[in-house]
Amino acid sequence: MHNLVCAALLFFLLLLSSSKPAISSPSGGHRYKSIFSFGDSFTDTGNNPVVFGWYNVFNHVMRPPYGTTFFGRHTGRNGDGRLIIDFIAENLGLPYVPPTLVHNGSFRRGANFAVGAATALDAGFFHERDIPGGSSKFPFNTSLGVQLEWFESMKPSLCRTARECKKFFGRSLFLVGEFGVNDYHLSFQRKTVQEVRSFVPDIVATISTAIERLIKHGARSLVVPGVIPSGCSPPILTKFADAPRAAYDSKTGCLTAHNELGLYHNALLQAALSRLRANHRNVKIIYADFFGPIMEMVESPHKFGFEEDVLMVCCGGPGRYRFTSTFRCGDAAATTCPDPSARLYWDGAHLTEAANRHVADVWLGEINSSTGVSRKQQGAEGHVD
Repeated sequence: MHNLVCAALLFFLLLLSSSKPAISSPSGGHRYKSIFSFGDSFTDTGNNPVVFGWYNVFNHVMRPPYGTTFFGRHTGRNGDGRLIIDFIAENLGLPYVPPTLVHNGSFRRGANFAVGAATALDAGFFHERDIPGGSSKFPFNTSLGVQLEWFESMKPSLCRTARECKKFFGRSLFLVGEFGVNDYHLSFQRKTVQEVRSFVPDIVATISTAIERLIKHGARSLVVPGVIPSGCSPPILTKFADAPRAAYDSKTGCLTAHNELGLYHNALLQAALSRLRANHRNVKIIYADFFGPIMEMVESPHKFGFEEDVLMVCCGGPGRYRFTSTFRCGDAAATTCPDPSARLYWDGAHLTEAANRHVADVWLGEINSSTGVSRKQQGAEGHVD
């Protein structure tokens, strides 16, 4: 009888242990073998200085104090330390995603095609509308379409047959964005917020087409970020400093119309992603909320250990938000706050490492979930004002 009880107990323990998920060192890291990333300066891990090293506007990221919080030196990243993509890679147990124009080794663990100042739309769109920045002296040859071409040129070195590519990319995580912020911010130079609002469907359609294109190449897990609340961005607040009092949200100090543009973009994007999911039911398409986490930090700075004047940048010059075009972070005349972890913004629209960590935590909650669509997002999809 004793032997039977022991045998039954042993069987029960074996059954119980077999029902538990395998433990992997970062959460969900066993699912992905590589990360392929597209985007702008929010995601760029070092391509920008290579592409535009000749263009003085971007040279400052290759000087201190960039990178000093974590890496101890500048790395070409627009921040004091790690970006959102860096935290995602860490969590998934993968190496930091190497910038394609700097890295000389293998890209089988991932590749980053993102370049600072990249737009979703190609240069022709801005040329036709006489929007500054479309000249040969400005970085418009790094759009989403161009980055996809770079990926397609690299593809033969990663896999040879359709079957091999399907298997390889099926185990990869694709980060498509952030795209849209540069399209809007550049357009504000000549267009009103209402005029720029008419560009949103074109931008969202471009992102959707890119996702379709990646799915055809074998992508099965894609993260697609929305845009930030531009009305809370120091560069936009500085540019429209003469806006009337009624243009601001009295609680946050952010420009209402510019934030509403971001909400409109994000609503259209979520609706587009919902349609893509319906057409590709075997593909995990994750909407990554960029707007919400930043607004949460703006509205409740103390909750995240930030100082009260949350819209002020850490590294910059004089002025209400410490952001000016004449005193860029990295310039000799610029100054840096004593504690970057107590600030939301690093040098302008770019976030500090502390803020990037919070956004990454939110995105990883979706990446590591079973569906990639939160209940909150499900309720928001399809609602377009």
